[in-house]
Amino acid sequence: MTIAVIYGGTRKNGNTEILTEQAVQGLTVEKIFLKDYEIRPVEDLRHTEAGFQEISDDYNSIIERILLHDIFIFSTPIYWYSMSGIMKNFIDRWSQTLRDANYPDFKSRMISKKAYVIAVGGDEPHLKGLPMIQQFQYIFNFIGVQFEGYILGKGNKPGDIDQDKNALFAAAELNKKITSSQFID
Repeated sequence: MTIAVIYGGTRKNGNTEILTEQAVQGLTVEKIFLKDYEIRPVEDLRHTEAGFQEISDDYNSIIERILLHDIFIFSTPIYWYSMSGIMKNFIDRWSQTLRDANYPDFKSRMISKKAYVIAVGGDEPHLKGLPMIQQFQYIFNFIGVQFEGYILGKGNKPGDIDQDKNALFAAAELNKKITSSQFID
C-alpha cells in the first residue's frame, strides 16, 4: 500500500511535522506540503446554471497525486479548535471535484482509501482537538474514506512536542501498524 502525507502546517519543522515524521519514519511516503502550493478557496457555484468553474491553481495536481495512494495521513496543527486554513481550503475544494467532469469517479476512488489524522495544539489538545477529529470523521464518512485513527499531541513553541511522550509513543505505534503485514501488499 502506498501512503500520501498531506501536511497542513505553515511552520517548517513545526511540532505537527515532527510528530508526523515519527509516525512515518522508515516508510516510503509521498509528502505534500500544502503551504508550498497555491490552493484558492472554492467558489460555491453549484446551484448556478454554469456550476463550478475551473480554478487556475495547484489543487488539481495535488488531487492527481493523492488519488494514486491507498493511505492518507492528514497532518495539521490545531488552529482555533480546527484544522489549519490551508488544510480546510484543500478539503473544501473536494466539493468542486465531486462535480468535476475530469474526475467522474472521484468518490468511488476515495472509498477505497484509509485515513489517519495527526494534529498538535498547545491548549488542551486532547480535549479541544476532539471537535476537529469529529469534523474529519464527518468528512471521511461523507466521501467514503475509512477513518483508521488519530493522534493528538501537545506542543506550542517549536520542539515542544518532544515533551509529549504519549503522542510520540502513539506515533511509534501507528508506524508499527502501518508497516504490519495487515497494511502492506
